[in-house]
Amino acid sequence: MFTTHDTFEKNPKMMREVYCDTLIELALDNEDIIVLDADLMSSIGTKPFFQRFPDRAFNCGVAEANMIGISAGLSAMGKIPFAHSFGCFASRRVCDQIMISAAYALQNVRIVGSDPGVTAAYNGGTHMPFEDMGVLRSIPHITLIEPTDNTMLGDIIKQLAVEKGVYYIRMARKNAVSIYEEGSKFNIGRGNILVDGTDLTIFSSGIMVHEALKAATTLEADGVSTRVVDMFTWKPIDAELVENCARTTGAFVTAENHNIVGGLGSAIAEAAAQRCCVPIEMVGVKDRFGQVGTEDFLRNEYRLTAAEIVAAAKRSIARKG
Repeated sequence: MFTTHDTFEKNPKMMREVYCDTLIELALDNEDIIVLDADLMSSIGTKPFFQRFPDRAFNCGVAEANMIGISAGLSAMGKIPFAHSFGCFASRRVCDQIMISAAYALQNVRIVGSDPGVTAAYNGGTHMPFEDMGVLRSIPHITLIEPTDNTMLGDIIKQLAVEKGVYYIRMARKNAVSIYEEGSKFNIGRGNILVDGTDLTIFSSGIMVHEALKAATTLEADGVSTRVVDMFTWKPIDAELVENCARTTGAFVTAENHNIVGGLGSAIAEAAAQRCCVPIEMVGVKDRFGQVGTEDFLRNEYRLTAAEIVAAAKRSIARKG
């Protein structure tokens, strides 16, 4: 059973530390675990893995396409590769290699794209992936995941050590707000209902889950019974849950740290349109490029806030019927 904390605070341990520590834990028992990076070991915090397992860690340099090709080759030899770069490079720069060398070839490759959306902050517009999930969502059979917090990330990484297929993990590097209690388990491909309600459903993932929960508190005070769903798997989307929410609440808001074109909102809308149509308002980046700034500035600039979710909720409810 998933439970949330009464108060939400940022975990003092960075997500990148959880990523590396979990891989080390797995590698101690499984010699097939391989880590690859595109000269970003400091950024993603994998230096301890490189030091502990120098024969199972590869710095591929600033050659991301080659890194995915190597990962596919390692998979073909029975290894379990985890390949990382910034989200912009781990998606659009290597799309063909993911499509052909990994997915089409039925390999088992895990690709980690860090600093999604506004979490790229000072890395600026060229390094700010608002489109990574959209770029990859059309590849057949790929699984797209955006872990919410440290607890989820650790559990997902452990699952991917045994699961088969191509996975893209969209991961913030730094401190995430703790949403789940330690020890919680997660089902890839299934959304989690964090708060139940009857008037409206908010679907969110990643950094927007906390904003959705804050918005739900505000809406409840205004008499709006709000359901909050953490839809951490964008593909395959949990269409059954989407239908259930459509029939029981009758109005949706989606909230994503991503372009609304081709993103989580699009995936929810596609599922709803095929099963039970409801009004949908999308909170996310409105087809814009990124820019340099603090994360707080960028959240406000692109309207990735609880206040924006509240406003969208009221518009969606007003469209009912």
